[in-house]
Amino acid sequence: MGQRTIKAVIFDLDNTLTDFMRAKDEAILAAIDAMIDCGLPLSAREAHRRIYGIYQDEGIEYQRVFDRFLKQELGGVDFRMLAAAVVAYRRARDGSLVLYPHATMVLNRLLRDGYGMAVVSDAPRFEVWLRICRLGLHHHFDHVFTHDDTGARKPDPAPFRMALEQLAVSPDEAVMIGDWPSRDITGARDLGIHTVWARYGDASPPYKDPAAIAAEVPHAETAEFIVDDLSQLLDVLDELNGGAR
Repeated sequence: MGQRTIKAVIFDLDNTLTDFMRAKDEAILAAIDAMIDCGLPLSAREAHRRIYGIYQDEGIEYQRVFDRFLKQELGGVDFRMLAAAVVAYRRARDGSLVLYPHATMVLNRLLRDGYGMAVVSDAPRFEVWLRICRLGLHHHFDHVFTHDDTGARKPDPAPFRMALEQLAVSPDEAVMIGDWPSRDITGARDLGIHTVWARYGDASPPYKDPAAIAAEVPHAETAEFIVDDLSQLLDVLDELNGGAR
């Protein structure tokens, strides 16, 4: 194998390696059905809208969403309803969380070819590790950096710097691939890391403000590469390495 320019790949996790928003939404819908079966006096459509309103206020990883939702709608927590929602949510989530097509092939190829690999995620540490282990990826990555590890969220440079330091590479020897332009692309680009926008994972959550969606466009346009399938990452690496993958 010839001398390579690129020595490491940094991955975002949610909506880059796995279709997190699809799994999240299916889990929320299952939880809503469970609460309605327990007597929730709302339509599924309205409950869906109000739950996402809470996520917009607190962030998509907010762990007490159903507690807050029930307090908001019922004036207090009905624990039978809460338990039914949590059980249904977890069952649906575990069945829905899958890797994007070709993810296993790409990761195995990178391992075989000796690339350093890391995950940089804004999600809580334990939730990230649950997802990684559920997907069978816990032996693929040299390092995993979460908000709990870095104390900062993308596009802050701290998570990217930590990844570079631990992978022992310079910015121009690394590639960052992620779906969220203003966080993944801008944060990595500003440090001089090669950037790949995973356009296939750029799915906005329901009810997102159209202005917020539009605000992502300028950041997306700064990506060095754009891919519509994870397998295209191998072509990007081949190009950056001048054919010496």
